[in-house]
Amino acid sequence: MNSGLANVLAALLIGIGIALGGYFVGHGFVDARTVDRSVEVKGLAEREVLADTAIWPIQIVAAGDDLEALLERIDLQREQVFSYLEELGFTADEVSSNAPNVVDRQARDYGDPNARVRYSVTLTLTVFTDKVEAVRAAGDSLLELGKAGIVISQENYDARTQYLFSGLNALKPAMVEEATENARQVAQKFAEDSGSRLGKIRSARQGQFSIEDRDSNNPQIKKVRVVSTLDYYLVD
Repeated sequence: MNSGLANVLAALLIGIGIALGGYFVGHGFVDARTVDRSVEVKGLAEREVLADTAIWPIQIVAAGDDLEALLERIDLQREQVFSYLEELGFTADEVSSNAPNVVDRQARDYGDPNARVRYSVTLTLTVFTDKVEAVRAAGDSLLELGKAGIVISQENYDARTQYLFSGLNALKPAMVEEATENARQVAQKFAEDSGSRLGKIRSARQGQFSIEDRDSNNPQIKKVRVVSTLDYYLVD
């Protein structure tokens, strides 16, 4: 074989190799893009539940110039409130109290020396109970304590009643399943609209569960919510 023919054959083989390489590389990119085709969707699950625990702080307030007499009065009023709560159906184990908090208005750097009374004493009793409806019903009955000369502070934000729900773990499996199914339905609809078929899950992220009051007027009714994010492959 002469050198001219050999050169022609070598050039032809190189050309074929380049063409085949380009074909496979090109198809490789197409396949990669096909594999990477996906759709990310979110699925929501919600439940309305009733709170199963109530934390009810009751703040007793007394003011005067004789600190010793004030402390005696606040201690007597604490016993009266304890007795009243027992009448409402709460047990001693459900009620606790802290030490009295004493404020000397004249001892403050920014105090008013002309204040009508020098001392203010606050004592907080806390009801921690699963009797949620009893706490709801007892709120209005505090007026009876007022008639007995016991001043109950209801303006302090820290003294607001809290309603809690502790049964989240029992709800989680069903809610996660529902959120995942909702996400799949959305992904399925997207795949059909785009002329594709829904493939396997590429990735999944479960959002955090949240528990919030359903509304400001019914804090004992809670809304439990979770959002799951799923990424599905799309197949032609």
